[in-house]
Amino acid sequence: MKRIPFLPDSYTFLLLGTVVLASYLPADGMFAVGLKYITVAAIALLFFLHGAKLPRQAIIDGVTHWRLHALILSCTFLFFPVMGFVLRPLLQPMINHELYLGVLYLCMLPATVQSAVALTSIAGGNVPASVCSASFSTLLGILITPFLVNGLITSTMGSASTFDSIVQIFMQLMLPFLAGHLLRPYFDTLFKRTGKLLSFVDRGAILLVIYSAFSAAVVGGIWQKISWEMIASLLVISFILLTLSMIYVYGLAVWFGFSREDRITALFGGAQKSLATGVPMSQVLFSAATAGVIVLPLMLFHLLQLIISSMIAQKLKRQ
Repeated sequence: MKRIPFLPDSYTFLLLGTVVLASYLPADGMFAVGLKYITVAAIALLFFLHGAKLPRQAIIDGVTHWRLHALILSCTFLFFPVMGFVLRPLLQPMINHELYLGVLYLCMLPATVQSAVALTSIAGGNVPASVCSASFSTLLGILITPFLVNGLITSTMGSASTFDSIVQIFMQLMLPFLAGHLLRPYFDTLFKRTGKLLSFVDRGAILLVIYSAFSAAVVGGIWQKISWEMIASLLVISFILLTLSMIYVYGLAVWFGFSREDRITALFGGAQKSLATGVPMSQVLFSAATAGVIVLPLMLFHLLQLIISSMIAQKLKRQ
């Protein structure tokens, strides 16, 4: 049967199923200790693959179409964080403090790659520019997001010292990412032959990290702290953030006189956030008990952005 276009893909349902599994069968005791070490290795593998998949040419091409990429990156790394702080009087009363920190974390993440490129392609946008922008956003996110989080979020939570955080970020995120990117020429042929298998490895590692994060959160009593009303409020907040970001990036693209193809690229590149980067990064930046709560807003935003963006892409395709 043909899948309904605006429904999220099967992987999104796997993400939700992983949360349900962790809620009823959380990792505890020695199993949780072993899972922690496996998760560290999975995060290193994920960021190695992120680096290896980043085309060197995408970084170079980012200079040639700099106005479009600057607009998209301004939405990702400026407009989103500003929204998170400016809307605090509206957002925080709807949820608890930990979930609000999760919303801030969501606002500081880079753009997603796969769905942004796929949606741009469906809607008839500038696909090469989308690949370049999303790849460059991932690179900047690896560099910028941990330091934004360390300075603006974890400092309010009594976490480790700034120096310890920087060392941890470099060892678990930057070092595998740089190694993957530097070794890209040696893995390029292998990636082309085993692209589907690597996709399973990539997505499976994310599911593992989510299970580990939510297991620790469930053991810490996450569902005693978060009500169904808060989850509904998170969906409302996600809708507000997504709508405002789309209006911002598309409105400025029209104002600057970009072509229709570039406007579509800006729309899906600037208003998307990366689950693939955000979930493993949360394991490095936050404590085990906190990470599950922190990524919950990101997961709900991911679900909503897929549904709404797919509907918009289909409408643009028909036009």
